[in-house]
Amino acid sequence: MLTKRFSRWAMLVTCIILAQTFSPFMQAAQAAEQVDLGLNVRAAVLMDAETGQILYAENEDQPYQPASMTKMMTEYLVMEEIEAGRMTWDTMIYTTKAAADAIGSGQQMAEGESYDARKVFELLSIYSGNDAAVAFAEHIAGTEEQFAKLMNDTAKKLGLSSGTHFINSTGLSRRDMGEYAPASIEGETLLTALDAAKLAQAIILEHPEVLEITKIPSLKFNENDPKPMVNWNWMVEANKDNPNLRKYAYEGLDGLKTGHTSDAGYCFTGTAERDGMRLISVVMGAESEHARFMETRKLLDYGFNTFEKRTILAAKTELPDVKTVHIRNGLKQDVPVVVGEGIQLVVPKTEEATPQLEAKVYPPEQLSAPLKAEDQVGTVEVTYGDLKMEVPLIVTEDVEKAGWFRMMMRGIGGFFSGLFGGIVGLFK
Repeated sequence: MLTKRFSRWAMLVTCIILAQTFSPFMQAAQAAEQVDLGLNVRAAVLMDAETGQILYAENEDQPYQPASMTKMMTEYLVMEEIEAGRMTWDTMIYTTKAAADAIGSGQQMAEGESYDARKVFELLSIYSGNDAAVAFAEHIAGTEEQFAKLMNDTAKKLGLSSGTHFINSTGLSRRDMGEYAPASIEGETLLTALDAAKLAQAIILEHPEVLEITKIPSLKFNENDPKPMVNWNWMVEANKDNPNLRKYAYEGLDGLKTGHTSDAGYCFTGTAERDGMRLISVVMGAESEHARFMETRKLLDYGFNTFEKRTILAAKTELPDVKTVHIRNGLKQDVPVVVGEGIQLVVPKTEEATPQLEAKVYPPEQLSAPLKAEDQVGTVEVTYGDLKMEVPLIVTEDVEKAGWFRMMMRGIGGFFSGLFGGIVGLFK
């Protein structure tokens, strides 16, 4: 049985492959429709979180400074530490001088003090704490510079592009880091809009519990603080009850990460779920705090109003042309088969989705008993527009191996059947 960890990695890899496969098809459809959302940003992406389909893109492969959207990678690596058991939410995170000195958002952690990881993660994810990011980086890798190298290694493992590059855990520019700027890593932190969406997808699919924190509208860092930290993401659905931020609240939105510096402009990677469809939006280089949310709203409205999640092929479906496979040494030789996995695609609401299916059974030497129910015995190739993908063909029941006597009798029967056929052939 697959482990939970392996299953999630398999799902992520599948989604990345699907994203690469679907992207040309979806972009071709967009070009034909000449979709123009009138976004005033440097770059933008709209992605379906489950399949990785790209529903809208502008300048998506151009690297830009992402500001605090960088912290999505920091969040991901913290969750990886917790997943691996090297950290728990009760682990105490020490505040060094470097962490306490981090300028910009945060500035809640006092030098020399320790805080539990849960509290520091809330500071990181709700209030975009630079102090929290540096403290986590030092706890995990020893120094922030070493942590940045881990970030770059992880970016490669996740299949992010060569244009994406990290120099720190925060997204601060080298200039703003001052004496803490890395000596062994050149340049600035850069991220493409497409890579930001893929990074958000990795968090959502592998560590969905992060969204339980990023959706919190406000929270006190310390119980005796006079005011709570207000989430920089004004679009969280919970803000519908906040008179000051109600106009930004968006139905189903529960994450993920804002960012702003003078070099990056205003950035935001958002995610919202409605009717079983979760979308990821990215805007980079918006002109103002207000604008990044309004441009995000345009993207998400386009996605939810134009597309829908549709089941193209249901799991455990029997194919009309391949209802059984022949297992030569099975106690039962003709065994029922069905499609092992369902396929859901995001398609335009006005489009008919009728894929072509072609089943390919494994060669006879691979079809050998014993087999367990749901063992794979072939593949089903699905063609839809310009895309091609495969799902497993599985047996529906256990297949026991036939005994030697039964196999011998089958052999004798086959021999006489062939002999009789040969004799009949002589008289034709």
